[in-house]
Amino acid sequence: MIAVLLGAQRFDPTLGNAVAMQGVQGRFAMITAGWQELENEDEELAAHLGGDTVNLRLHARSVELFQRDPELSALHRERQALLRHLQEVYRIRLNHAQEAERELSQYDMPERMRDEVKTTSIETLKSLDTWHLEKCARVREEFDEKLHLHTRPEVMRHKEELSRALEGCVAVAIAGGHVAVLINRLMMFDLGSLIGNRVVFAWSAGAMAITDRIVLFHDSPPQGQLAHQILDVGLGLVPRTVVFPTPQRRLDLEATERLASMSRRFEPATCLVLQDRSWITWTGTSFGRVSKVLRVTDTGKSVTFAPLRGTR
Repeated sequence: MIAVLLGAQRFDPTLGNAVAMQGVQGRFAMITAGWQELENEDEELAAHLGGDTVNLRLHARSVELFQRDPELSALHRERQALLRHLQEVYRIRLNHAQEAERELSQYDMPERMRDEVKTTSIETLKSLDTWHLEKCARVREEFDEKLHLHTRPEVMRHKEELSRALEGCVAVAIAGGHVAVLINRLMMFDLGSLIGNRVVFAWSAGAMAITDRIVLFHDSPPQGQLAHQILDVGLGLVPRTVVFPTPQRRLDLEATERLASMSRRFEPATCLVLQDRSWITWTGTSFGRVSKVLRVTDTGKSVTFAPLRGTR
């Protein structure tokens, strides 16, 4: 399965060029669920894809599904509420751990101690990440036993319709928007399986959603700097990768100490920064052609990413 990760498309779109570069011709399935109620305002996106498109309407389908299956709707709300509480507990613990790491980095200690203290701080952050992912997985497993998504008539109907819609498509375009809504809808209708071996073009939240870990980040929000936090797992179409779209608005590339900690924390994943007009191709086993994508190193520097052939 080939996937192309792109920088943000809203103000400086490069999607059409990326499609031409890959030599993809034919119908595209569009996923704009992250736009929520604006999901159907896809004329500009369709034009960039050549006009032969079908919108899978995942957000609208979820609204219809909840209306027709009140039990599913209630269970889904209960699950999402529990996941939000887990996220908040994790965020609070993470912020305290990062504050301790920041304070220790400023402490005047013997140099021979510094590396060990730094490593211990990063291991604390990694253990919190692991705890959070395990808790999220348990919540999903618990509710999967109650939801029985794959046997509910309305869910099966939508999946059959989606399968038919995808039959004539050679590729899938996954737009950005609200990443939590997007990944939720992708998983609800099992798009990871339905996409199959079709070429995938994804940007912003869409690029985040097809990796195996979705990391939320914002280095300068109004309420003050927050720790980078894992939301949950993604579809895993592009494994061992964490992507950071729109860095100019959310990521301080000059904060090398913070970025070094982040890179080491998410190892062995590669931390990729998707600038505007950047793109990178995942071949199914490794990264291939790339333009303007940055990689965050374990020293905190953001360097131009140049994949090594035959390695990943």
